[in-house]
Formats: sequence, C-alpha cells, structure tokens
Amino acid sequence: MTSAIAVTGIGLVTPGGIGAEATWKAVCNGRSTAHTDPELQGLPVDFSCRVPGFGAEALPGTHQLWRYDRSTQLLLAAATEAVRSARLDPTDWDPARIALVVGSAAGGISTLETQHRRLLDHGAQSLSPLTLTGYLPNMAAGHLTLALGITGPALQTSTACSSGASAIITASLLIDAGLCDIALAAGCDAMTTPLCAAAFAKMGALSRRTDDPAHASRPFDRHRDGFVLGEGAAVLILERTGHAAARQAPPRAHLVGHATTSDAHHATTPHPEGLGLRRAILQTLRAADATTADVDHINAHGTSTLLNDQTEAAVIRALFTSRTPSVTSAKGVLGHSMGAAGAIEAGLTIASLEHQTAPPTANFTEPDETTDGLDLVTGQVRPQNLRLALSHSLGFGGHNTVLALASGP
Repeated sequence: MTSAIAVTGIGLVTPGGIGAEATWKAVCNGRSTAHTDPELQGLPVDFSCRVPGFGAEALPGTHQLWRYDRSTQLLLAAATEAVRSARLDPTDWDPARIALVVGSAAGGISTLETQHRRLLDHGAQSLSPLTLTGYLPNMAAGHLTLALGITGPALQTSTACSSGASAIITASLLIDAGLCDIALAAGCDAMTTPLCAAAFAKMGALSRRTDDPAHASRPFDRHRDGFVLGEGAAVLILERTGHAAARQAPPRAHLVGHATTSDAHHATTPHPEGLGLRRAILQTLRAADATTADVDHINAHGTSTLLNDQTEAAVIRALFTSRTPSVTSAKGVLGHSMGAAGAIEAGLTIASLEHQTAPPTANFTEPDETTDGLDLVTGQVRPQNLRLALSHSLGFGGHNTVLALASGP
C-alpha cells in the first residue's frame, strides 16, 4: 500500500485563466477556450487554446520574461500560486529538504523554433546567448530552483502527454525515500508553435474544424476528429501528512495510489484492448488499498481523438462493472496542454473532491458506441459525493499513468 501524501498547495495557469480558481470556473462553465491563433496563420490547423492575458503582471518581481521560454514563464506563475496556497515561505524553509520535479513533453520548444528561424534567416550571429538556457528540457526546473532557492533534488520527467502525472509520481517517491520533506510536482508545456501544430496536423492528430474552433475539441463525442493544441502549467505541493500537520497546513487532498505502465505496442497508437491502462488502474487501486467499487469519479485523459477515447472508454466499461463512476474530460475546454495536462488534470481532480462536484465534458452532443455504459458528465456540473477519484494520463510511446486522489483532510 502506498503511503498517503498530502497535497497542500495547487497552482494552475491554463487557457481557462491564470490561477486555480479561474481554471476551475472555466472548466465548470463548459465552454471551449479555442480560438484562431495568429501565430499559426497559414497552417492546415490555425487555432489553439492559449492562456489569456498572460504577461509580467502574472509574475510580480520578474521583469525580464524574455529570458525564459513561454513554458517556463507559465511554470513560474503556477509555482508562485502553489507556494502561496500551501502557506509556504521560501525564505523560511530548509532549501536542501525541498525537491522539484517538472514534467514536460517538449521543453522550451518555442525558443528553439524562434532561434532556428533566426539562424536560417540571419546567420549565427543573430542567435540569442540564452538559446540553450531557454530550450534545454531541464532548464524549466533549473530556473524554478533559482527563483525559489531550492537546493534539494531537481528532476525532469518526459513521458509525452503523461509527463506532468509522471512528475507527481516521481515527487511522491522522493518523499517516500526520505530525500525531501516537501516536493513541488509540476507540468508545463507551450507547444502551440508552428512546428508542433504542423507536425501534429501532418500525422492527423488535430481537429480540422478551422471554421468552428470553439467546437473542435469534443471528447467522447461521436463527431470527434482530433485534439486541439493547448498550453499551460500546474504545480502541486506534496508533503508527508505528518509534516503538513506539524506546520498546520490543511491537506487539499491525499495522493493515495499511483502506477505507470507501458504498452510496448505502437509509437503513437494505444493498445487496442487498453491493456497498459487497465494494468495501471488496477495497480493504482491496489496501492490505494481500494477496489473499482470505491471509485467515485474519473478525470479521463479524454483527448477527443478517435482511438484514445474509444480505448479509454472500453477499459473503464470493462473494469467498473459493479459501480459506475462519473467520467469527465477537461480537454473540451482547455485543449490538450501536452506534458502539462497530467498535472493540470490532477489539480482539477482535487478541485472536484474539494467542491464535491464533477465538471462537464464540453462539446459533447451525440453519443456513439464509445460511450455506451459510461456515466459521462455532460451539459452542466454535477454535484456528487466524491471520496476517491482517479486521474488518467496517456502519452505517445505507450505511456499509461494513473493517480488515485482522496478527499482531505
């Protein structure tokens, strides 16, 4: 059985807004944040979900945002909120006993694209000396350790779209191993770039509803045709329950189980029977000393792609036979924030537990055989007695990650 880890702070920066409360309200509102994106003009898919109104005001005290890739900017803002909400003060903590794990699928990809264009158009002398510190995947964690003075372990996880969830698992393992007292577990990505948009479109992963972006991301709907690129960051503060109690920090929720598996099936296509996800769910429940009958709610990966939604729904139907949990996907509102998604959705799952509410799956209008037997939350929020919830995250490469979260305190 996994020892319960307290989640004492959450910070979210998403297309739903800057801050956990703004994001929660947007997801509960059930309206997509997708719009035509000027940076993607002329591409086969020219819309995305971007964080609205993000600038220097989101990072008080930071006056040189240009030094950081956009994904790192989003991470710094989310960390500021998370630390504050956990009642932590970096000037008071022992920096050697603080750990940081950041999950990202692409690192500072925007910086890489921008500087590569400069190299091709204007030559080597045009490159910024900050190219590598903006692009290298580890530098989001590096910049955050500098900002907060963290001298404990600082790690990077990259498991595609499950990277943020992998970061949460890794952070909890650092706590269990006694290597830190507090861990910041994060996910960040800003892959709303021309290269990423063109590449995902080329492989057929993106919705082509260029005439109607607001209804493009439609998880589990009969007419889904692909996901919508998004961006964002999330930071969760994890600590041992005894440590949180000693500093009188009330848990927002508890991480009571987790698991990660690999499909070993295909580079991008999920296993047709969802065997890896199935094993991850069952391992997570064993770690949580729970059964499928104990699960009240599932925050699904729910990408709005044909195969992911079909496979994920089939696994849920097959496993949850004695009691059917409610199911929702936030990607209809927020789009797919790639490596940040697992951490963002873990934060939203905790919000569901706190508010005893399951938010709706946006843009769901017509079921098909995929949703038969699924208790999908649609239309509006659903008040519900929630004690134990799962958050699923899947990624290219056959990664399957599942978190079990229980209501606090």
